[in-house]
Order: sequence, then C-alpha cells, then structure tokens
Amino acid sequence: MSDPADVEVTGLSFGYGRGGHRITDVSLSVRSTEVCCLLGPNGAGKTTLLRCLLGLLRPESGSVRITGRDIDTLAPRELARRVAYVPQSTSSPFPFTALDIAVMGRTPHLGLLEAPGAADRRGALAQLDRLGIARLADRSFAALSGGERQLVLLARALVQEAAILILDEPTAALDYGNEVRTLHVVAELAREGHAVIMTTHQPSHALTYSNRAVLMRDGLVIADGHPDDVVTGERLSDLYGVPVHVTGVTLPPGHDRREVRTCVPIPAPHSAPLLSH
Repeated sequence: MSDPADVEVTGLSFGYGRGGHRITDVSLSVRSTEVCCLLGPNGAGKTTLLRCLLGLLRPESGSVRITGRDIDTLAPRELARRVAYVPQSTSSPFPFTALDIAVMGRTPHLGLLEAPGAADRRGALAQLDRLGIARLADRSFAALSGGERQLVLLARALVQEAAILILDEPTAALDYGNEVRTLHVVAELAREGHAVIMTTHQPSHALTYSNRAVLMRDGLVIADGHPDDVVTGERLSDLYGVPVHVTGVTLPPGHDRREVRTCVPIPAPHSAPLLSH
C-alpha cells in the first residue's frame, strides 16, 4: 500500500429514475485509519453511494476524489490499485478454487498477459490464513457456503493491496464467530493505515469497531461523526422506526477498553417470551 488512503465526496447526486433509489447532495470524506460505517434502512442509498465511489455509476452532479485524484481521471486498473471492493455476494460459473479467487486480487499489479507467480499465490494463501480459512484454499469456490465465499472475497480484497477498502455488508452471511473475526481484521487494517468504508445493518458494529458513523435515509446523509455522538438510541429509533436503547457494557479486566457501547431493541409490551422460574 503506497497511495494515501483518502476518499473525498462533494455534493454527490444520483438517481436511477422511475422511482428508483437515489442519493442527493452527499458530501463526506474518509481518511487513513478510519473505519466509516454507513447505517440506514433498506433503500437509504448506501449501496448506491458505494457504487458511485467505485465508478460503477456516473453521478448526475458532484465529484468523487480517490487518493487525491478525480475518479473520472483514473483508468480501471489505476482505480483497482487504489480501491478494493467486497460485494454482498457473488458466484462463479467456472471451477475456480478459493485460492484462485483470492489470487485474482493481484490482477491490477500484473502485466496484460502476465500470470500470477508463486509469490502471488503465497501472498494470497497468507491472507486466507489471516481470515482463518486457509483450509479452504483448494476447495471449489462455487461449493462454499455464502459465508465462506464472503471471506474469500475479503481475502481477495486484501491481496489487492489497495489503500481504500469498500465493503458492502461484509458480515451479512457470516456466523457469529467469523463475524467477530472479520471485524477484528477490519479494525486492524485501519490501524495499518487503510481507509475502510463499510455498510452494515448492525449499529453495534459502528459502536464497537468503527471510529466514524454516517446515517443515511432517503438518499440523504442525516448525521455524520464519531459513533458515540451519532449512534444514539434516539437517532436509531427515528431512523429505523422501532424503539432502540444504546447502553454501555463493562468488559472483563485485561482488555484495552474498559467499556463498549451497544444497542438493543426495546421489546413491545407483551412481546417477550414467558419465563418459568
């Protein structure tokens, strides 16, 4: 990773037309060492914003700058050296192994007809191991579970060695253990100097693992700042239309942090299961 991790979005607007999802006048900046969580209900415009940041959608107005360059001036290979993307899900009709998929992250760094070498494969295997899935290296990617495929795609993004990581609900298909391990890796990547932008439907991810939270609704950014200031029970209740409480949890001795904040739904009257004593 040699380029500065820096994303600058100014006055960005995009619409699909015919009542499709849109974003309106979105401005934000994400710097090196930041994990920026995008939170909002379905249809808020989170994925649309990510697709604009990736150059997959051309905005009606506004600009996106990646590591100091206007995204329109970056060739696809140049952009891929700066930004790595993990989609919500994907599949492959070809008989690639998990290691084959991970090695594809080296593509932006290879010549037009150059094939990945032994060093590329060792690097890809190291990233699979970092995510705890080295045992899947020789397995067919198509035969993996949704959660396993998601981890392989994250490994591919790490192999890409881009300064900026864009993750669209990276833990949506993971079991609890892999979810926590993945979020630990995301936090490590930020400490190493990456900028991370991720969408999630779990506000607790923002409270525990990010240092920046952006709330979106109807294509608008309605709050942006440190999670402790932005991710509050009042704001979440208004954003999702259900009562939510944000509270602190004291951690056992021996941890770097004494307390973390988390959110819990407030049960509706008579909705809790009956408990026998």
